[in-house]
Parts: sequence; C-alpha cells; structure tokens
Amino acid sequence: KGVELSHHNIMAAAKAIDKLIPFGPGSRVISWLPAAHIAERMAHHYVPVVYAGTITCAPDPREILSYLPQVRPSWFFAVPRIWEKLKAGLEAMLAAQPEEQRAPLEDALQASLARVRLRQRREPVPEELEVKVAQADQQMFSKLRVMLGLDQLMAVNVGAAPTPVEVLEFFHALGIEVAELWGMSETCGVGACNRPGEIKIGTVGPAAPGAELRLGDDGELLVRGEFVMRGYRAAAEQTAEAIDPEGWLHTGDLGDIDADGYLTIVDRKKELIINSAGKNMSPANIEAAIKSASLLIGQACCIGDARPYNTALIVLDADYAPQWATAEGLEGTSLADLAREPKVIAAVQAGVDEANARLSRVEQIKKFTIVAGDWTPGGDELTPTMKLKRKPISAKYGAEIEAMYGG
Repeated sequence: KGVELSHHNIMAAAKAIDKLIPFGPGSRVISWLPAAHIAERMAHHYVPVVYAGTITCAPDPREILSYLPQVRPSWFFAVPRIWEKLKAGLEAMLAAQPEEQRAPLEDALQASLARVRLRQRREPVPEELEVKVAQADQQMFSKLRVMLGLDQLMAVNVGAAPTPVEVLEFFHALGIEVAELWGMSETCGVGACNRPGEIKIGTVGPAAPGAELRLGDDGELLVRGEFVMRGYRAAAEQTAEAIDPEGWLHTGDLGDIDADGYLTIVDRKKELIINSAGKNMSPANIEAAIKSASLLIGQACCIGDARPYNTALIVLDADYAPQWATAEGLEGTSLADLAREPKVIAAVQAGVDEANARLSRVEQIKKFTIVAGDWTPGGDELTPTMKLKRKPISAKYGAEIEAMYGG
C-alpha cells in the first residue's frame, strides 16, 4: 500500500506499547512473522531495540512452537492459527493419557474454564472454586506452561484475524491470558489492546495509550494519534480519502465500542457479504469458525455476496494434512492428491459441519470445494501479511465457485 511511517510515528507507537507492557532490559521476543507484517516490525524489531530487549530469530517459522521452550519469551505475539493448533495439540495429548491421569486433568480444566467465564461476566467466583483452580494451577497448569515455554510471559497477544472465543477461554483456563489487539500498518500496528489483567474476551480492548477511537455514522472505526501514518507514498488522493482534515484515519473496519470503551471488530467495511436476501454477514468470522473446526483446513474463503447461500473454497493445511494422511494410511500425500481423496473430503465435511453448528443459519456453509495446492503469503491468493485477496480469488476460481451454485 505504500504506507509512509516516520521515525516519530514508530517512536510514538513504541512508547504506547511500553505503557501497556513495560519491558525491561533483557526482555525476550522471538522474530518469526513475515517482515512485511507491521506486528513483526513493532513487536519483534523496534520495541526490543528501543527498550534493550533480546531478539531471537526463528530459522523456520513453521517450527515456532518448538522454539518457545528454548527462548521462554517475555512477550509472544502470534496469529490465531498458531493458538488453534496448540489447543488441538494439547487436547490430543490429553485424550491420549490413561484414564486415571486424564480424568483429574479434564476436571481441573473444566473448573478453570468455569472460573474464567464467571470472571468474564464479572460474577463472584465461589471460594471453593478459587481454591480448586489454585491447586490445579500449582500441580498441573504451571508445569504445562513450563513445558510449553510460556511460563515467563509478561504479555501474550493475538491479532491479524478473528480468534474464536473458545480458543481464548481455553488458554486463559491454563493461565496463559492470550489477549486480542487491533492495529494496522497505517497506525504502526497500534490502536486498541487488552491490557494484562484487564482482558475482555471477544474484544480487542480499549484504546491504546495515545490513541483516540470513535465510530463514524456507518459504524466505521476512526482512529487518531501520533502513530498514524503520514500518508500513502505518492498517492495524495488516497491519503486524503483515508485521513480527514481533523486527523482521523478512516480504517475501513466496522466496529462496536461498549460502555467500558472496549472495541469489537465486526469486519472490513468493503468485505461484508450481503446475500441475495439482503442479509449482512462477516466472512472473516465465518472463515475463522471453519479454520478453528479442523486442523486439516489451512485457509478458507467464504463466498456469498449476492448469492442465495454461502459456499467456501478450502485449502488444506500444508504441514498437517500430509501427516494426517500418513497416519490414516493414505498413499498419496501431496496436497493435489489429498484434495480429491474421499477420506479427506469427509474429514473436512465434519469440520464444516462443526463450524456450521456454531454459526447462524444464514451464515452456514452449504457447499465447499477443496482447492488443490497451497496459498502462500505474497502469492495470488494471500497478501504478504496473510490477508485474503478476495477479488483475485473470485476471478481465479470462478469456475469452481459457479459449480457450487449449479453453474
């Protein structure tokens, strides 16, 4: 997009982050996201440089979870998919335990989840539940955090896409208080953030220090602050459209701000699906539900604008799908082979069914197509920061899309 960020912008953002999460010298982070991602630049480059942190560069981002115990980061930022995979892995590990070990773990987890939900509703937690969870944390959860390498966190965040509530609740129950935040390249990645100890699950938090947030008449999120970009390079017209005379950046995101000032992102203004019956839907939320329902699903693109029902293009997870296929005894393990494999199609259908159970009737996916191959950052389907290129996807896979609508 050609976002121009000045030294002043970056320093204003770094100061805002430091007020949220005070990093001392020697604080540890892992550099692992694409360098084109503003979260990578701010969290893993600029902030640790400014505040004398230690940066460990990950040689293979796909192995990020294996690096955590080696580094034991003070601050860890990851996209939702990482947390979804970690949750599924922990649940599989729990399910594989003998009954005498599994039962107390499951009981402790359910108790801790109950405590998380009571606290989120601002309801009193019974003393016996507090005691039970404290004992479980000492005997089980603290050891699990050490095993994962997440035992020395000052803060842990997720962003860049919607994160299912059940994923956030799961990690809170384990004592890993994953907090959603919101920002964009145009704001140096700063905008709203759930502060440690003040997290509202399902929101991206209140305005960050130095940020002003408000909603336009149509619900569009507007943000103002010293970290807002100077403009788009050599694009005066686009800059004038984005930043109004009063300095408000029109983000293109639709949001809602509650009575406590906590922001919830609905979706991108230009990406809302309006079906043929006039119903408005968020494709990002639908896609998040699909991806979180099955580790086989690496990417999903919801189609439904001006259509009678929703469909989806689904891409298999390039890391997990071949492993799953081998475990299932399948001969062909390439993504192209697996996209046509009946066992894979059935497993993906089960995931879609699970996602549909969490979606409203109008949001549900009626048909899907598994696309052969992978979608990689910077390719035809994904931006370098892993956002879907919806128009190019619709054009490239036009035949597959029309086939799902009887064309």
